[in-house]
Amino acid sequence: MRIRVKVFPNAKLNKIDKVDDVYLVRVTAPPIEGKANKAVIELLAKHFKVSKSEIDIIKGLTSRIKLIDIG
Repeated sequence: MRIRVKVFPNAKLNKIDKVDDVYLVRVTAPPIEGKANKAVIELLAKHFKVSKSEIDIIKGLTSRIKLIDIG
């Protein structure tokens, strides 16, 4: 499954919301040295009940808008 994600780093708490076909992912981690990407992967793994190794960032590694492959 592929999903579109918009990431909000430095948020007050970790949270996932869905608006239309885009997941809004808020993480407390800063966007430095891949810390926010790692937090996004961990949060999505818990949300979709899959292992972290099953989640890949296809596009947008350095962008707030990402295309993510799950499974």
